[in-house]
Amino acid sequence: MKSAPLVVPALLTRRLSVATLMGAAVLAGTAFVAPDRAWANLLLGSYFLITMGLGGALFIALTNVCGASWSVAFRRVPEAMAGLLPFGGVLLLVAVAVHLPQYAWHHHGQGDSGTFWFKELWLESKFFAVRAIGYVVLWVALSRILINNSRRQDLDNSTAATAANGVTSVVFLAAFAISISLASVDWIMALEPMWFSTIWGVYQFSGLFLGTLAAMVPACVILRRRGPLAGAFREEHLHDLGKLLIGFSCFWMYIWFSQYMLIWYSNIPEETSWFIRRTHGPWGPIVLASILLNWVVPFFVLLPRPCKRSESVMLKIAVVVLLGRWLDLYIMIFPSVTGNTPMFGLPEVSTIVGVCCLMAILFIRSFAAAGSVPHNDPFLADSLRYHA
Repeated sequence: MKSAPLVVPALLTRRLSVATLMGAAVLAGTAFVAPDRAWANLLLGSYFLITMGLGGALFIALTNVCGASWSVAFRRVPEAMAGLLPFGGVLLLVAVAVHLPQYAWHHHGQGDSGTFWFKELWLESKFFAVRAIGYVVLWVALSRILINNSRRQDLDNSTAATAANGVTSVVFLAAFAISISLASVDWIMALEPMWFSTIWGVYQFSGLFLGTLAAMVPACVILRRRGPLAGAFREEHLHDLGKLLIGFSCFWMYIWFSQYMLIWYSNIPEETSWFIRRTHGPWGPIVLASILLNWVVPFFVLLPRPCKRSESVMLKIAVVVLLGRWLDLYIMIFPSVTGNTPMFGLPEVSTIVGVCCLMAILFIRSFAAAGSVPHNDPFLADSLRYHA
């Protein structure tokens, strides 16, 4: 099928660029007044951006391994999201480099290195930096192979690219499972190195993929309305995205509760300290708001079948879940960096706006670099005829 190219008004592009620059300027100004607050926003924004890109590549790899044909018609959307990885990776590495001394074990004043020798070794600055670079390079390299094979298929009309991406997807999933667990421990959990959770990696995966699904919904709907995915992205596709969204919302809640319940039940001081800070005092209502946005609202709203097939409902729920994803990361990062008092003002608002606008710019550029639909994919016809 022929797909219409993506046409973006120049005025919109300028506005997105201006908003991004303004967000960066506010963040830079905050660094002189409150450096810890500025760094927490930088880490949150860059981690949000890189996990969105990683989630796009993960969606492609999962559907490839499962042999799923239903998503082929709108596969350019997760491919464009994977295009966020290089820039998001650079921002994340900048955040790590700026705060590298504070990640080191000695900075936290822990005494007995004989007892915590592995943590001391793991958080050694040079090793820490090398791992961070390794994660980003690995993710970017594997995602580029997936995207390049898919786009090359548009030119040579060969099924070899589909087979090659099946193998690459297996490698990607294996690498992802290990690397996202280690990276999230390094960049988030290591902010409080005496605390630990054995299901932290699964928790990070659940939030990452939930946020990715939420971001795909408005992207697909808007692209259908503007033409590139008109006739390709159908109500049945939206319905299945809705089912995945409610499913992973429940999965996120299940992992959140499992982590909390096991730590609460064992009642070990080193483990409970993380939750005590976040469930008592001013952080308590924010945690409840996160649960409300990530699970309660999407669960009850998306239960009826018509809601999962409604563009307006799905757009609203996608925005709610994306706010919940941001709030979830805010709860992970800010108490460890800025203290027991929540901070929300101009720096946080400008970071949210700046990152969202930057995501839009990068997504548009990546999506426009290839055909809107992979028209030579052997499973495209099945996807276009798909019925949920």
